[in-house]
Amino acid sequence: MRQEMTLDEKESESLLAYKDQLNKEWLYILDYWAFHVVDTAHGGFYGSVNNENVPDTNAPKGIVMNSRILWAFSSSYNRLQNKTYLEIANRAFNYIINYFIDDAYGAVYWSVDKDGVMVDGRKKVYGLAFCIYGMSEYYKATKNEDALRFCKKIFEYIELYSFDKEHGGYIGAFSRDWKMEDDLRLSEKDYNAKKTMNTQLHLAEAYSNLYSVWPDEEVKQKIEGLLENFDKHLINKRSFHLNLFMDEQWNPLSSLISFGHDIEASWLLLQCATTVQSHHYMELFKNYAVEIGYAAAGGLDKDGGLWFESEPLNDLPAKEKHSWAQAEAMIGFLNIYQLTGSKQYLQYSLNSWQFVKDHIIDKEKGGWFWGVNADNTILTNKDKAGFWKCPYHTTRACMEIIDRINSILATQ
Repeated sequence: MRQEMTLDEKESESLLAYKDQLNKEWLYILDYWAFHVVDTAHGGFYGSVNNENVPDTNAPKGIVMNSRILWAFSSSYNRLQNKTYLEIANRAFNYIINYFIDDAYGAVYWSVDKDGVMVDGRKKVYGLAFCIYGMSEYYKATKNEDALRFCKKIFEYIELYSFDKEHGGYIGAFSRDWKMEDDLRLSEKDYNAKKTMNTQLHLAEAYSNLYSVWPDEEVKQKIEGLLENFDKHLINKRSFHLNLFMDEQWNPLSSLISFGHDIEASWLLLQCATTVQSHHYMELFKNYAVEIGYAAAGGLDKDGGLWFESEPLNDLPAKEKHSWAQAEAMIGFLNIYQLTGSKQYLQYSLNSWQFVKDHIIDKEKGGWFWGVNADNTILTNKDKAGFWKCPYHTTRACMEIIDRINSILATQ
């Protein structure tokens, strides 16, 4: 389905400017995190940094944040060979190895305190997925066999305890000693569901990155199984939004729409299918990329920003635009342009970037704000860096778009 395109002068200029700006923004993001988030007193990285760039030195440190830092700086080093980025990646790797590993029950803790002492030992599969994602990227950068062994071991734990042998898919959370718990929520805002779209999506992403360094047949089969579950259970075939929260039998528990997750999944699932060269799923998810992306475009505001989410059954209006969703919109809409040649979707991607420049990037103090309210005032009660706010969506958007523009221009 990927469209062969002949660019006019305006499109070529827009793409070249887009690429140039994101090359610069990528470095600004990395510099911000290297300068403001490194915890020189206690090791690793601060658990929270506010909009004034003031760290909360007592904030807990999460496995998701540390794994995403590991991925962002490893991936950036793999492309740019900047030794500073490798130093930050080494710092993240060593902190995870020294403080997050659960020697008693295996895998990693969900969070530790400022001194690296366990705060929450629960096994949340979303966090384990990001460990694999970060460690496999670090292995690409360093060929450190400990990192690859770590990935393989986490993969074994997930398949042993989380994989649902009866219904397929993965249960989202367990106690520290791998017992089923009553509270399975990833965060306080989530529904208490045994299976979530978010966990399945980022397991597919993590397993795909693992497969790129360890092309094991079982890993490929597990990725294809995750793609099959998206096809059968997670993509609403009427609306082409994603079902976000399910019970064990895949019955939806919520009508909530997450426009950010829709547009993220639209391109990421196709990328997973492409990584394992599964031609059936490549063709299937090219079509889904367009359908889901079209549905996600319903969350665009007139200013180019993408609303975070909406609850149609309860008629709750969208109230916020989060930074990560704008980053995913930049990639996802450009992907639809690549697949269809539709200039409208190129413009949507460019508009998303313009919205980021206008409202999300902190032009005075650096970094990206968490997001904005409906009137585009900054969300003041959110971190600029923290448990969930990491250099993952942002650096990934820069790298993906640079690569995609290079690919488009190379065909001309």
